[in-house]
Amino acid sequence: DNMCGIVGYLGNRNTIDIVIKGLKRLEYRGYDSAGISFFKDGKIELIKKKGKVDGLENEINRKNKYSPQKIAIGHTRWATHGEPNDINAHPHKSNDGSLIIAHNGIIENYGVLKKELLKEGFVFKSETDTEILVNFIQLIKNKEDLSTQHAICSALERVEGAYALVIMDSDNPNKLFCARKGSPMVIGLGDKEYIIASDPSPIIEYTNNVVYLRDEEMAIVSVEDSLQIRKLNLKTTTPKIEQLDLSLESIEKGGYDYFMEKEIFHQPESIRDSMRGRINTMSGEINLGGISRYAQKLIDAKKITMLGCGTSWHAGLVSEYLFEDICRIPVEVEYASEFRYRNPVIEEGDLFICISQSGETADTLAAIQLAKSKGAVVFGVVNTVGSSIARETHEGAYLHAGPEIGVASTKAFTSQVTLLSMMAIKLGYLRGNLERNKYVQLINDLYNIPSKVEKVLESNELIKEIGYHFSGASNFLYLGRGNNFPVALEGALKLKEISYIHAEGYPAAEMKHGPIALIDENMPVVIIATYDEHYEKVISNIREIKSRKGKVIAIVTENDQTVSKYADYIIEIPTTHSAMTPILSVVPLQLLSYHIANFRGCDIDRPRNLAKSVTVE
Repeated sequence: DNMCGIVGYLGNRNTIDIVIKGLKRLEYRGYDSAGISFFKDGKIELIKKKGKVDGLENEINRKNKYSPQKIAIGHTRWATHGEPNDINAHPHKSNDGSLIIAHNGIIENYGVLKKELLKEGFVFKSETDTEILVNFIQLIKNKEDLSTQHAICSALERVEGAYALVIMDSDNPNKLFCARKGSPMVIGLGDKEYIIASDPSPIIEYTNNVVYLRDEEMAIVSVEDSLQIRKLNLKTTTPKIEQLDLSLESIEKGGYDYFMEKEIFHQPESIRDSMRGRINTMSGEINLGGISRYAQKLIDAKKITMLGCGTSWHAGLVSEYLFEDICRIPVEVEYASEFRYRNPVIEEGDLFICISQSGETADTLAAIQLAKSKGAVVFGVVNTVGSSIARETHEGAYLHAGPEIGVASTKAFTSQVTLLSMMAIKLGYLRGNLERNKYVQLINDLYNIPSKVEKVLESNELIKEIGYHFSGASNFLYLGRGNNFPVALEGALKLKEISYIHAEGYPAAEMKHGPIALIDENMPVVIIATYDEHYEKVISNIREIKSRKGKVIAIVTENDQTVSKYADYIIEIPTTHSAMTPILSVVPLQLLSYHIANFRGCDIDRPRNLAKSVTVE
């Protein structure tokens, strides 16, 4: 019933410790309740607690229920069915107590299944679709007298929706059963031990040999019989063992107070990583594997539709300017959720670029399937390797930005814009719209961006001071023009997400069409006033704000002499090609929201009500 974190362990270590530690690593995926289940004296124990994993750990310590286990499953939740409380927390138990399940995803036809179970006399303690699922498996197991694995397969044939699940069974106290469809699941293979999780972060400490379960596959994990993987029709398949190249340190905070802070400061490296092996300044070339395979389709494209949600949508908006400017192809940027629910016009051969950090965003995934069904060519711009969107798209490129753990996206945004810029520059050149010297110039400009981001980060102390000054504000206005208008939207989103201050992003020229009515001495206005073709217009916007006593925080190009006459605060960024400005101008806005949230005492990495990747619709 959710998009959360699962950890399962089978082996000889202190099982409960490993599961709790794994849940803490996964807490960024969901954190409104947590639970654990294990065998004790042959019986299934279940401990669940509203709130963070710490609360669950205290509960276990309080009950002093540690005893050497072979097997345990745990879950940390972000609610979609049923409010966050102890009862709705996972794992969930079947009515006869024989089956325990931890589940990510959403069961679409839970209503139909529930009716059937109520007729059979089943009772429900929680409001979750997961409890319906575990009882449905029990019903089939008992009614049709099937083994647990057959019952799971048979039940899942009738389940509509997405799931990643791990099941403990009192008839098989030495086995775990896992299955997935549309929601990720990874199995780590250690020495006589297995760790199962919804992403690699709980696994990495113990082994880097993993198997990613594929859609509609089931795994039977046991120490005695090694790992078996089957299709849901029970045909055996051979597991493909892969190596994780994630370091544990990259998942830990590395000396910063919050992951978000670490990720903001990591951007010079993450942007370099996104370009590594793809930009060659010596030969003046951009090489993107996915693009070269579909080069002709790109060259012939009549229009491009970009799809994303939240920050990924903003990255699309920023890139639209560059694609239209240098590729001369009309670009539409759409919210994936809106796009799929109307009746969009999709022609055979249309080009889609789908943007998602997690690669699991449900609305974006559904929009991809819709576009593909109409014969469109779909590219993915994704950070998470092996994710659903990466597999569903025809071609694409990974960001290589490393795991992003703070819920509010920072380094993924700048990497998305970097990657989309590389695509636009390459395509502009292939289509003959960019002359060779202009092409090489843009490649060099992009190549120099990481060191310029380092320069922007040197303003951290100044931005902290500004953040302190405005941490009591109740509203903010963000203004920008051209490709800095989406940056204003992104700055406002960051402030809303982590500091809970209401903020609005607007095109600067639209200020006179409404928002100017809001401006008074209590209204901070963040305005991106870098030196470009809109500069004079933006200066007049700043003067209008000042004449109404608004407080102006301006992002300017270094050595700007004019804005400082009017603005209350000035944050400088280095000069760059106007197409690359957003990658620099967004960084002060990330830092500003971070510091304001910090002064307000907010839980920065885990803002209330939000989740890292929205895998439910």
